[in-house]
Amino acid sequence: MDTYIARQPIMNRDNKVEAYELIYYQGGRTYYNQNDSRVANTIMSFFNQVDGSGFLSNKDCFLTFTPNLLMQNIPRVFDEKKLVIQFEDNVLVNPAAKIILDRYKKQGYRLAFSGFDFNNRHLDILPSVDIIKLDFSKFDNEETEKIISLGKKLNKKLAAFNVDTDEAREAAKKYDLDYIQGQAIAKLESSKIKKIDHLQSTFFRLMVAVTKEDPDFDEIASLISLDVSLTFSLIKMVNSAYFSIPNRIKDVKQALTVIGLGQLKQWIYLLGFVPNGGMTDELIKTSFLRAVFCQELSKYIKDFDATDTEAYLLGMFSTLDALLGVTLEDAVRELPIADTVKDGLVKREGPCGELLNMCVYYENGEWSKAERCAVANDIPVSVIAQTYVNAVKYVNETMEELMRPFVEQNT
Repeated sequence: MDTYIARQPIMNRDNKVEAYELIYYQGGRTYYNQNDSRVANTIMSFFNQVDGSGFLSNKDCFLTFTPNLLMQNIPRVFDEKKLVIQFEDNVLVNPAAKIILDRYKKQGYRLAFSGFDFNNRHLDILPSVDIIKLDFSKFDNEETEKIISLGKKLNKKLAAFNVDTDEAREAAKKYDLDYIQGQAIAKLESSKIKKIDHLQSTFFRLMVAVTKEDPDFDEIASLISLDVSLTFSLIKMVNSAYFSIPNRIKDVKQALTVIGLGQLKQWIYLLGFVPNGGMTDELIKTSFLRAVFCQELSKYIKDFDATDTEAYLLGMFSTLDALLGVTLEDAVRELPIADTVKDGLVKREGPCGELLNMCVYYENGEWSKAERCAVANDIPVSVIAQTYVNAVKYVNETMEELMRPFVEQNT
């Protein structure tokens, strides 16, 4: 049976990715409502066939377990230092629940309780719990404040999930919670992101130039040379310890020869949005992931009215509103890209809009919406799932490699 798998970032107080929650979907329902043996097979098959640590960027993994999965020792598939066993009330209905959870606790696993309430069953297990997860789709109530107050008194970590609106994000910030998870975490105030002058001019023309099917070396060198800050950033980067150049690079054409046009499109984007080790990193990673995801999925859409390059830019530019702190319409207004791509970005209309919707729905775990888009474009579920996994692994590996010059030029 076809299976979807996605990951959702969990940020800490410093806006850095602390962990990912791994989410499965199979046969029309989220995985923790299904037949447990099938779920167990899915989990083990995934981690046998795919480098799980690479998929999760070597971060901690939050994963929800049913009572049967816990009794079948499925958590033992994971490193106890990396796995957070997440459970809900349905686990506690089992009379042996506390014994089972305490056993995993003694083995070094951390426990996260999602859906805590003030009843005896929940209070009994609380001493064993490390993290209390709060549903922030309904944060504005007295009950939430009481749970937060109790959690802090007992030195429990507190995590907000379903933080999907600006109001929920501000509330989580006000409560000073340890972790935050949801669609709104990508929406940052523009003042928190380091931007340099070329973002609204040469930068976007350059992004289009380097992603052409047949990039023009001289055109790219000329565009970079027009911008002092971009030229400085590029030359500084290629003279970092990462490239180990024996003679100092002094001009743009020399720098481009060192980097190579094949990698330039990624480095240019990083030069435009200087990563700060926090949320900006994750947004840039999301930009690359959507770019690769859109580009690869577009190949399966019959008579798709955009090129591979345009599909790539569609995904890449879909986070510009968060990165620039402006509306997406303002961000793309002057971009030298096709109107079909602009309509897809701003209005989510046409084939480009439908492709982007499919990618974002999948990314957010909105499975039924993603499925409708897939069916409309005659794309099998298995293709989307495998394309996503491949894209995540590719982006993780690429980002690690791309970030080295930025780290080493500052050491």
